[in-house]
Amino acid sequence: MHFDAINPSTEEKITSYPVMSGKEVFSLIDKSEESFQQWRNVSFSERAACLKKAAEILRKNKSNYAGLMAVEMGKPLAQGESESDKCAWVCDYYAENAENFLKNDYIKTEARESFVKFAPLGSILAIMPWNFPYWQVFRFAAPALMAGNTVILKHAPNVTGCALEIEKILHEAGIPKDAFRTIISDIDLIPEIMANPIIKAVTLTGSTAAGRSVASLAGKYLKKSVLELGGSDPYLILEDADLEAAAETCVFSRLINSGQSCIAAKRFIVVDAVKKEFEEIFSEKMRTKTMGNPLLGNYNLGPMARRDLQENLHSQVEKSINQGAKLLLGGKIPEGKGYFYPPTILTDVKQGVSVFTEETFGPVASIIPVRDQAEAIKVANDSVYGLGAAVFTKDDEKGKYIAENELQAGACFVNSFVMSDPRLPFGGIKESGFGRELSYFGIHEFVNIKTVYVK
Repeated sequence: MHFDAINPSTEEKITSYPVMSGKEVFSLIDKSEESFQQWRNVSFSERAACLKKAAEILRKNKSNYAGLMAVEMGKPLAQGESESDKCAWVCDYYAENAENFLKNDYIKTEARESFVKFAPLGSILAIMPWNFPYWQVFRFAAPALMAGNTVILKHAPNVTGCALEIEKILHEAGIPKDAFRTIISDIDLIPEIMANPIIKAVTLTGSTAAGRSVASLAGKYLKKSVLELGGSDPYLILEDADLEAAAETCVFSRLINSGQSCIAAKRFIVVDAVKKEFEEIFSEKMRTKTMGNPLLGNYNLGPMARRDLQENLHSQVEKSINQGAKLLLGGKIPEGKGYFYPPTILTDVKQGVSVFTEETFGPVASIIPVRDQAEAIKVANDSVYGLGAAVFTKDDEKGKYIAENELQAGACFVNSFVMSDPRLPFGGIKESGFGRELSYFGIHEFVNIKTVYVK
């Protein structure tokens, strides 16, 4: 069995990767446990030196990595280079902060000495998606490795080349060979991998359906899990918003990575008083965005990563129109090769319409009219998802209050697009998952928070 790598811009086969046998996979897992017994005792300074070196490699070769992302999943080159830079940032961040984050926490009790020790767990399984093929891995791997854990990476099949390059980067940086290994495996082997006692925990970034499956296995085998799942992020455009700035931010957030992002803006909830003006500005800005093969020009959008993703997105658009949504822009699959989908706007979207209730993983924007601020907040929270949200208003204090107290999401932004940042915790609630990545909180997800009491 092989995984075929298909260029989504040309539909041409790039290469094939042989799928590992179960014996090969479990041999790597055994070696991961052996490596853990060594790596867990390596000093923070030595681990940090490895991550600092990885950051150097990422920055030095970012154009190469961007090219690989463009070929394997269609990311525009400039965005691929930015992704590589961000991976370097997270490596530097944990190299510089992990030791302080994980230092013993002394607590005064009746004992002569009592404290909390943050000890590594062991081998962690990482099941990662294709849309940010480097960033999703490094944002987990950097803190996990700095904490003294080892990593088994199961990446999405269509970005196997990226997975192998990440492994190469970390090994070149000094991470022991078996402390980070990529397995090229079919998902059918996941239950057996999860059952293996060497695997102490699992992290998954992916769909809600995949999250349910992994959470079920984690529960069955009593393994710690962190799940970062789908999202249908609402962006609230209030009556006093700066519409020009809001529209610029909304277009950027909706189209980044060709719209294939869990935290992309997806539902634009606009107060009636400014709906017409916002639609005009928003549509004008969306029309200026260009689409094409990332290797042939500086386009704003590349293709969708796979044909099934393109077809599913188009089905959601057509279904929504049939349910009463109005098409303002796009909405047609272009002729020719490649899994392209144009910037698309649907307006007069109501609750119950496909693009309101489902996650749209592509460059489709849904404008939802509401009477006022109160209804905007109610509609924003009327979702099974709770990953990110944003509110646009010239009144910063009002925006802050809404973000802090009213919006139901793991990350709430005011007059800005939702983004991940190594310094801030990242994750969702409801069907967007649980647990946190990044910051102080992320590195504590995969450690044994151990009480030590000395009488």
